[in-house]
Order: sequence, then structure tokens, then C-alpha cells
Amino acid sequence: MKILVIGAGAWGTAVAVHAARSHDVTLWCRRAEQAQTLQAQRANERYLPGITFPPTLEVVHGPLATCTESAGNFDLIILGTPMSGLREMLQHLQATTTPVAWLCKGFEAPTGDTGVGLMGHEVCAQVAPNLNAGVLSGPSFAAEVAREMPTALVAASPNEQVQAALVEAMHHGQLRVYINPDWIGVEVGGAVKNVLAIATGLCDGLGLGLNARAALVTRGLTEMARLGEALGANRETFMGLSGLGDLVLTATGDLSRNRKVGGLLASGMTLDEAVASLGHVAEGVYSARTVWRRAEQLKLAMPITAAVVGLLDGQLNAHEAVAQLMRRDPAVEA
Repeated sequence: MKILVIGAGAWGTAVAVHAARSHDVTLWCRRAEQAQTLQAQRANERYLPGITFPPTLEVVHGPLATCTESAGNFDLIILGTPMSGLREMLQHLQATTTPVAWLCKGFEAPTGDTGVGLMGHEVCAQVAPNLNAGVLSGPSFAAEVAREMPTALVAASPNEQVQAALVEAMHHGQLRVYINPDWIGVEVGGAVKNVLAIATGLCDGLGLGLNARAALVTRGLTEMARLGEALGANRETFMGLSGLGDLVLTATGDLSRNRKVGGLLASGMTLDEAVASLGHVAEGVYSARTVWRRAEQLKLAMPITAAVVGLLDGQLNAHEAVAQLMRRDPAVEA
């Protein structure tokens, strides 16, 4: 199988490394100097230090148009760019018949009069509606995938050709791939869990205890499913890897950037200071407002998300955000 991975960040590189252990993989970099460094070191020391590239992994660079013109020479194209770059990539690839899948989670920055950011499948519907497209998601840290630690992911797409291509490319070694046609639910899970991880990081940073963390994770899962169902997702999706699984990992794992943001805010840092200290993108910081706007449009109650937005916008401090949640009226759990 010949696979093209576009984007040499942590996730793009990790997926390229894993796939190259069984297939021929081309990893495309936007900048020539980055490609030269990766090729010379046969590693991506910036994002995945200590992980050696397999000999079947080739690193290239050049104009994106040139790269995508050769899309037909590959059996699968994987987009490892951030959500902010997804629209451009899909526009370049809209005419290809090769299966395309992206790795990014979250929402595009809000545009237009509605002020509502879109998830990957919604962007695809706008700019490349005929593309054979899907998303590879689930509970996973890039470093662990690259190090061949046991991981399970979801190949989400209503297109069986895309599902099959992702399974063939990635289901080997220590990585299992499950199929789910509900890419709406998978993408909602991947976006909302980052917001909830900020809340659990705040909880842990304030030393509120394990009871509080369990409550946040459980009620957060309810908020996630509530939004997903309203957008057309299957509720069962949120009981799986891209819902509960991804939430538990991101809300409790020490490698989670979103959880770290919550902890840093609890310590008294400003949002700008917390984000700057990470050195990487924490998608929940940008997704929280979009999640809340979409919930408001649909008239959905998402109190944990609302508290996180108040914290990020400076309307609440850490203790006030917790108090706002605890002062809510009694409610039925369902």
C-alpha cells in the first residue's frame, strides 16, 4: 500500500512512522528546511524525540499543488495538519478519487455572519462534497503510537472505501482500528473532550479530589452526547473509543495539553501565560467558545462547557467557575 501523509507535526509523523512499518509512506513537509532536517536525522526530534524512521518512510517537500497532483499515485492520503489548515487541504484534494482522512480534532475558527466554527466533516461538505473522506480518531497520544504502545482508534466515515483503506493502512502491530460510519459523533467527541479536559485539569489543579473529577468526567460525557445527538450523531458512539475513551484519556492523562491548561489556570496563571508555557496548541482553548455557541443555537444545556468558557474569557476565576457548577438546581440525571 502506498500512503501519503501531509503534515509533519507530532500526529502526522507518528501515523507516518506506524504506517511505514508495514507500507510505503511519503511524509510531506511544507518547509524545505524541515524536510531536510527530518531526512538527515531520520527522526522528528522536535515532536517525537528518540523515534527512528523506518526505511520505508520517505520525507519530501515542495508546493502543495505539486504534491496533490500526484494524489492518484497513492492508495490513501492522510492529513496531519491542524484544523486551521484542513479547509485548504480539502480544496486542493477535492477532485481526487483517492480516499482521504484527517487526524485533526476540534472546530475551525468561526467565519461568516453566523460566527459558528465547523468540524471536519462539515468543512468537507462545503468545499469537497464528492471526496471519499473520513477521519481517524480515538484515545491516543502521538508519542505512544510512535513507540508501538497498544492503542485502539476509530476509522470514521460513511464511505466503506475509506474505512477499508484506513484499516489496511493502520491495523497492524500494536494498533487496532475499529470502524464507525458515524463520523458526526466521532468528531463531536474529539472536539468536546478537549473542553472537558480543561475542566478536569482545573479540578485537579485546585485539589478538589477524585469524587469531583469523576463527576466532571461523567456529566461532561452527558454534555458531549447531548450536543452530538442534536447534530445528528448516534448516542452509542459516545460510549465508545471516540467518546468515553478519548474523554478519559484527555481528562486524566499527564500528556494532555488541555488538562495542563486547566491545571495552570488553577495555579493562578493567565490564559495567555498558560498557553505560551505549553509550546503546542491546546485545541480546547479555541473549541470551547464554538461548542458553547452551537449549544446555544440548539438551546442545549451544557453547564460545564459554559463554566470553562467563563473561565477562559476572564469572566470567572477558578473558584468562581467551580461555585457556578455547584450552585445549580437539582436535576434528573438522565
